Amino acid sequence: MKLHCLAALALGAFTANASASGFALLEQNSDGMGSAYAGGAASAENASTIYYNPAGLTQLDGDQWAASLQFVNPSLPFSDRNSTSAGKPLSGGNGGNAGAQAWLPSFFLSHGLNERATFGLGVSVPFGLETDYESGWKGRYYALNTRLQTLNFNPSLAYKINESWSIGGGVNLQYAKADLSTAVDFGLICVGLLGPGACAPSATLPQQADGLSKLTGDSWAWGYNLGVLYSPSRATRFGMAYRSHIDHTLEGDVRFTLPANLPAPLAASPRFANTAATADLHLPDSFSMSVFHQASERLALMADFTWTGWSRFDELRIRFANGSPDNVTQEHWHDTQRISLGALYRYDDTWSYRAGIASDQSPVPDQYRTANIPDNDRIWLTVGTQYRVSKRSRWDFGYAYVFVKGSDINLTSPSQGNLVGNYQSHFDVLSAQYSQAFR
Repeated sequence: MKLHCLAALALGAFTANASASGFALLEQNSDGMGSAYAGGAASAENASTIYYNPAGLTQLDGDQWAASLQFVNPSLPFSDRNSTSAGKPLSGGNGGNAGAQAWLPSFFLSHGLNERATFGLGVSVPFGLETDYESGWKGRYYALNTRLQTLNFNPSLAYKINESWSIGGGVNLQYAKADLSTAVDFGLICVGLLGPGACAPSATLPQQADGLSKLTGDSWAWGYNLGVLYSPSRATRFGMAYRSHIDHTLEGDVRFTLPANLPAPLAASPRFANTAATADLHLPDSFSMSVFHQASERLALMADFTWTGWSRFDELRIRFANGSPDNVTQEHWHDTQRISLGALYRYDDTWSYRAGIASDQSPVPDQYRTANIPDNDRIWLTVGTQYRVSKRSRWDFGYAYVFVKGSDINLTSPSQGNLVGNYQSHFDVLSAQYSQAFR
């Protein structure tokens, strides 16, 4: 059981529910959201280009900053399909709405060093969010609360080679923290290890002696990002950007709450004693190609293709402080592609409007889908608007509705039962951003 709980620590870090596929968060600005982040590596409209393509800093005039706040409201209901444990139906409800609401802030700053070089600093949340089920739901032995929090600091530098070409790069110093809680069916474990005769006198039977495991772990790690921007004309820009993978080693603790009726042999077992452990968290790399084209004085068109290397999550490896052998679980996530198209229409000098659509693949094969990450392919539909307060300041607002393909789940474990069901999910994402230029 300890193996499962510690594995869940790392898995929980990977499986916090996010509006993008897997557990990535694209929501780093509001102007990009309005066009489904099409053209993200080529648009370079404000200092948030640090995240999408640092080479875009050379397109900004003077010193600038941009601050945004995104509100993610997921709907993630579970429908049971005859889940069982020890031959009997799993008790409890369907868990309510497991999608926890979240606020995602970001801040970006650019400073012109000279006519060719620009410095930038970004602070963002690139991965995370949360799933949170009701305590007595049918799948409580697989997941209750799963949360991943990241914070990324990204100092960057861009250089303008000539009127057509710019390059940029940055360092990413990243903090990750994962928390996970699950119920533990000590009744099922007791019957499996000691037999019904030893468990019946104290009523330690399946689904009658639930305990709790709580896990936490955190880590600091670093990576980098690079970008190239090519402008063959004033109307057209092409951008390419790469963000490296980041490897975290989460240092964590597992703590158990044992039921009062637990037989002495189980209560004294080192398998259920609080202990320390470490788990590897491999965050993926990504590569984007974007185009921004000013089709007319008022209309701009954008497109983006992004590849994400989720196949780095091929296995889950847990190391124990007590010297037990590593526990390795095969996961077999696969790389994904995201394609988006968007448009920007400038109505006048004050108001602009955006719209976009995107297709976002899930990295999770059907047979490996879990209650922590009931993920599947997604379609984004987005709209946005911009209000220019002055030549140097503006507000951007964006809204995204994200459809998630229905997701079946079928999990089997001798200590957790057989959880069978389906998820029908969607997300609402709202975003607001203020940008200010100086000079």
